[in-house]
Amino acid sequence: MRLGLALGYWGRGPATDHVTLAQEAERLGYDSVWTAESWGSDAFTPLTWIAARTSRIKLGTAVAQMAARSPTTTAMHALTLDHLSGGRTMLGLGLSGPQVVEGWYGRPFPSSPLTATREYVEVVRQVLRREAPVELDGRFHPLPYPGPDGTGLGKPLKPITHPLRADLPVLLGAEGPKNVAQTVRIADGWLPLYWSPTRPEVYGAALTDLPERFVVAPMARVKVCDDVAEGLLPVKAMLGFYIGGMGHAARNFHADLMARMGYEEEARRIQRLFLQGRREEAVLAVPDAFADEISLVGPRERIAERLELWRKGPVTDLLALAPDPHTLRVLAELNRTTGG
Repeated sequence: MRLGLALGYWGRGPATDHVTLAQEAERLGYDSVWTAESWGSDAFTPLTWIAARTSRIKLGTAVAQMAARSPTTTAMHALTLDHLSGGRTMLGLGLSGPQVVEGWYGRPFPSSPLTATREYVEVVRQVLRREAPVELDGRFHPLPYPGPDGTGLGKPLKPITHPLRADLPVLLGAEGPKNVAQTVRIADGWLPLYWSPTRPEVYGAALTDLPERFVVAPMARVKVCDDVAEGLLPVKAMLGFYIGGMGHAARNFHADLMARMGYEEEARRIQRLFLQGRREEAVLAVPDAFADEISLVGPRERIAERLELWRKGPVTDLLALAPDPHTLRVLAELNRTTGG
């Protein structure tokens, strides 16, 4: 199982330690480093900054939001960074949810998310292959644009810059069983948001016959500490925000996933509390058991024991949301000594 460093996105201001953490991860033998975006910092600029200050570690977006850019724009970002980094880029994409797509990007959330995702990936693939001018008779991402408000002068184009790799990896963040099944068919890898090594059945049969070299790369908070309950507090804060605030009460993909993982009553309670403005209560309402099974928190010996559970399933890469160099180092040591 390879290790990756998941840095997420910035909070109120720029993260001052991301470059040094990425450099330490590279020194320790981590395979990849990942950035993200929500409605603040973007995913590609910090990754480019990190690329200029590292030499080997792979560079991934987990995830770049599809609504933020047309698929050709995203492909341009990916091929540019791939050249600048010497072929280290991995493109992780995610659809996000109606609240963000419509509230932040000012676009309608697609009525058929699976079709929209499939078309997006197809356009990106066409750009990176550069075999012919990009054309797609699509419902959500048609090229050239055929709408009645257009000029009718659109012309199929090939990228001026020749991509470094036609097979630049494309990974998808997906939560629902149908979305995961499609991800296995059309992408090079899957980026689970919450992964429990004891509940693979949550995703149905999609993971039973994976293609060769298919990447399964969940993110998990990792923290070496003596007090497990205290170490789980950042996990619970994240879950409270995503389950309570990252979506509408009637449509929240994160809450739905938590419900499918056996915590339906708790998920709905977290939503209610968060939407009532009782955010601290919402965080405290996150069960320690749920936070614990999707993370690696506690003393070194406990993490070593639990790490074995992650090896027994389909996970190929563990993307560690690790806030300190000590945790990064311990995880690297454990991964080597226990078979990584």
